[in-house]
Amino acid sequence: MLDNLSRVKKGARTYRRSSWDRSGANHDFLDLVPGERVTLLEAEGPAKITHMYWTTINASRFHFRQLVLRAWWDGEATPSVEVPLGDLFCIPHCTPVPVRSLCAVINPGGSDMLSWGSNLYLPMPFSSSARIELAYEVAPGMPADGFAFWYHIELEETSQPLAADVGRFHAQWRREPLTQHGGEGDPNVCLWDGVNLDGKGNYVALEAEGQGQMVGLHLQVDNVGGGWYGEGDDFCFVDGQPGEQWPPTYHGTGSEEIFGGGAGPNHAYDGPYTGFHMVASPDYAGKNAMYRWYLADPIRFQRSLVWTIEHGHANNYENDYTSVAYWYQVEPHAPFPALPGVQARLPRFPALVFEADAARVQCRKKLDSLQAAGADEGTVARARARWGQGSKALVEGRLADAVAAFESVT
Repeated sequence: MLDNLSRVKKGARTYRRSSWDRSGANHDFLDLVPGERVTLLEAEGPAKITHMYWTTINASRFHFRQLVLRAWWDGEATPSVEVPLGDLFCIPHCTPVPVRSLCAVINPGGSDMLSWGSNLYLPMPFSSSARIELAYEVAPGMPADGFAFWYHIELEETSQPLAADVGRFHAQWRREPLTQHGGEGDPNVCLWDGVNLDGKGNYVALEAEGQGQMVGLHLQVDNVGGGWYGEGDDFCFVDGQPGEQWPPTYHGTGSEEIFGGGAGPNHAYDGPYTGFHMVASPDYAGKNAMYRWYLADPIRFQRSLVWTIEHGHANNYENDYTSVAYWYQVEPHAPFPALPGVQARLPRFPALVFEADAARVQCRKKLDSLQAAGADEGTVARARARWGQGSKALVEGRLADAVAAFESVT
C-alpha cells in the first residue's frame, strides 16, 4: 500500500469538493435545515473518491442517524450506499468516541463543543459518474433545528478507463431492535450447551448477490439483557445460503475473536484493523460497538455472501443489534432492505437524553430570537454563556445540568 506513494502516476489528477465559501468569505459550511436534501458531489469519471471528512458544531446528538448518505455510481437506479451518516463513519449509538483505524478515524473537537471530525478512507471508484446526496430526515413531533455542516471529499481522476474487475463500493445499514430468543436455555443467560447447526436465527448483517468481496463491518450491540452477550459466533456463508450450506465457509468461536480482542473484552480499544471502540460498562451491560476491517483478508464471493452472527450462543440473548456492512462488487447489486424511518433508527436512550436535546433546541430558538429582536448586549451575552454551559454539560454527559442551563435562557 505505501509503495504506491512513490509511484508517479501518469494521467492522474487529484482534486477536492468541499463546503468552502464561494464568495471568498469564511461561511465555509452548509446550513442544513430539517427535511432538506443536498447534493455533496456530482463528478465524472473514470475516478475514485479517496477520502471523505465531515463535522458539525453543537448539533443534536440524533443527527448522526437523522442524516442519511446515499451514493450512486455510474448512473445506477438505486444507491450502492444508503447509511445513516454517523454509523457509516463508525460512530455508534449516536455517541461519538475516538477511533484510530485504517479505514475510519474519529477525532474530537473542542472540549466545550459537541464537535467531532469524521474521516473515511475506503476508496470509492466509478467509471462514468458519481452522485452523493445527504438527507436531513426528521420524525414527526421530534424537535429539530438547523446546523452548520462542513465537508471535504478528495478524488483522483485518471485518463485510463477502469478495469472490468474493479468493484463498486457498497455500504448497507441494518437493525434488529430486539433479537428473538432461540429457544434453548434461559434468555440473556450465558449458554454453554445448546445447538445451532443452521444459523437461521442469527443476526444478518449482509446479504449480497453477485461477485465481490466484503471489506468491513461496524457492529453495535445495546446489551439490554446484561451479562456477557458475546458468545455468539459469526457464520459467513459464501456462495451458499443458510439452511443449504453447512458448515458455513467461515465459522467463528465468539465475538471477541471476530474483533481481535482477548476473552470477554470489557474495556474499549481501537486499532488499525479491529476494535471494541465502545464498551459502556465492565459488566458488558449497555451500549457496545466494534469494528473489523477485512483489508488483508477480504471475504471474496463469486455468487453470493451472507454474513451473520449469533446473538449469544444458540441465539439465546435478546438485544438490540445494528450494523453497517462494507463491500465491493461488480454491478448490479441486489436490492437493499428498506431503510427504516428516523424514529426506528434512533438508539435506546433514557427520557432525559431526549429532554436535554429538546431543551437545547428551544434554547437555540430563544437565543436567535433575542438577537433578531435587538436585545441589549448584556442579555445576549448572558444567554450565550448559558448556552455554552449547557453545551459543555452535554459533552460531559451531565444531562440534568444541561437541561437546567438551557431552560434558564429567557
